Amino acid sequence: MSATSEQTPVPVRYPFSAVVGQDRLKLALILSAISPGIGGVLIRGEKGTAKSTIVRGLGPLIGGDDGSGRVVELPIGATEDRVIGSLDLTSVLRDGRAEFTPGLLARAHRGVLYIDEVNLLADHLVDVLLDAAASGRVTIERDGVSHTQAADFVLVGTMNPEEGELRPQLLDRFGLAVDVAAGKDLDERVEVVRRRMAFDADPAGFAAEHLATEHELAQRIDEARRAVGGVEVPTRELRRIAGICAHLDVDGLRGDIVVARTAAAHAAWRGATTVSEEDVRAAVELALPHRRRRNPFDESGLSTDQLDDAMSAGQDAAGPESPEPPDDDPTPPGGPDGGAAAPGDTSETSEAQSDSETQSQPVPGPAFGAAPKATGRRVRALRVSGVGDGDPGRRSKARSRRGHTTHAVDFEGGRPVHLFATVLAAAGRADATAAGRAERTALRIAASDLRTAERVGQEANLVVFVVDLSGSMTARRRLTAVAELCVEMLRDSYTRRDRVAVVVARGGSATLAVPPTKSVDIAVRRLAEIRTGGRTPLAEGLTLAGDVVERCRRTEPNRRPLLVVLTDGRATSGRDAPARARLAASVIRRRGIESVVVDCEQGMVRLGLAADLAGHLGAEVLTMDELSATALTRGAA
Repeated sequence: MSATSEQTPVPVRYPFSAVVGQDRLKLALILSAISPGIGGVLIRGEKGTAKSTIVRGLGPLIGGDDGSGRVVELPIGATEDRVIGSLDLTSVLRDGRAEFTPGLLARAHRGVLYIDEVNLLADHLVDVLLDAAASGRVTIERDGVSHTQAADFVLVGTMNPEEGELRPQLLDRFGLAVDVAAGKDLDERVEVVRRRMAFDADPAGFAAEHLATEHELAQRIDEARRAVGGVEVPTRELRRIAGICAHLDVDGLRGDIVVARTAAAHAAWRGATTVSEEDVRAAVELALPHRRRRNPFDESGLSTDQLDDAMSAGQDAAGPESPEPPDDDPTPPGGPDGGAAAPGDTSETSEAQSDSETQSQPVPGPAFGAAPKATGRRVRALRVSGVGDGDPGRRSKARSRRGHTTHAVDFEGGRPVHLFATVLAAAGRADATAAGRAERTALRIAASDLRTAERVGQEANLVVFVVDLSGSMTARRRLTAVAELCVEMLRDSYTRRDRVAVVVARGGSATLAVPPTKSVDIAVRRLAEIRTGGRTPLAEGLTLAGDVVERCRRTEPNRRPLLVVLTDGRATSGRDAPARARLAASVIRRRGIESVVVDCEQGMVRLGLAADLAGHLGAEVLTMDELSATALTRGAA
């Protein structure tokens, strides 16, 4: 056989039914396949827990004669053209006509779109994904040409929470969420290794051993898909769902709708024609944990006690009468249907204390974390001036080769050629002449046809907070206000994918309470443990913050820093404390670290010391109210 006629063999996928454990994840994927309107599944957890294996194994189970059931993987580094589609260069060159090549979203139509590490997906792709998930279609607009394609898919994403959180808009688009972890049972772990080694030794033979089970599972899913439209959701169960969502303070009504759809899919999966309480309970476990989270202090997940309390509230809303439980066996192939998961299992490995700076010295005073949580207000755009080259994020303006292409412009040396815009310009020029219209196949590109793309993107930054928690700051009302503002700013940082660090100034020295991290869960847990009170070592706090920035610059030179200082400006620790604070601020300014000072001074008589500090930092100064209510920009937005 010639080299041109050889075909690459299709790799054998590990059978879905052969995966040991992970029953809740299997159930979530099956229910999403039965009722795609649920909105897909977000899988959170550590590596090596068969997340990708299970997702890839789902595709063959939901295939059909129409060719659906494919699993299309979207790489986090994909270009926008690859995701949404692009102009067909061959058609333009041959016929002078703009035609489109489908992207990954269109290829996933009626199948599964799988995104590994979805929390690291570039923001311009998240925006496209949100539009497609909401409308079931993807619209391509390039150089004055618009084209729409169907893109109705089951969205499945995996993520490690320690590497950063999802944007709230994207998190809300996932109908179900499952936290996964490696099993602790020894026999189960042994069986996982045994099956994996058997598969690696003979993939085809291993798959053949599970072919009958796979066929049975695929048939059952297909039957449930056909039946789910006829499943009745009684008013009583809708009232139960509404009562549960209200009890758990679920925002909006999307949660109610997703729970109802999931409960109907669960009833169809077990062969019932009417939704019952057990279907609602299974749906609540999967659909609501990720919709309850308000701010970084809140734990994700839903414990057994919380679930029981919510079901009790739902029972009160549903009414006193309860139907007889069905006789159907709710246990799906492979294990129980959403049995006991570890309550709120979002445990993360704590970051090691790197040096003595992280050791908090005992200072009398209330615990910072005992203050009330965020008010719900959002701090507005905090940006570093100029244009950076950092990692994709949602804070400051940045150059990007993968950002959104706004339009084509005349070619400039040193910038990449926008191939499609160039070809279209040449085709348009040729069309203007009779010879060009007669001989489109002889299209020639002139220097005047060259175009380049204007791309716009955003980057993530290193945001270092210096928080003054000295005695002058810890009056009850002021401590509450500072605590609320810190929560709001940290919440804003994780939605923008920043690294955050927190330096605390109180007592005799400053401490690095939170080393640079992308995990806001870690940040708020450590910050909540800090004690308040004592003098104000403001100079030490600024110096330590500058050192943190310099260390990060060595490891991530393209990540630009932003220093945010929350203080009333009173430096009271040690001799010449005010002068030393001003000197430390001047050093920060000379290092090129952009800063913002949040003036926390309150009361009728104000000394204006925070404004003086801001002058030495070269920083803008705002009150806490202004920061929560006013857009804060440094330079061009």
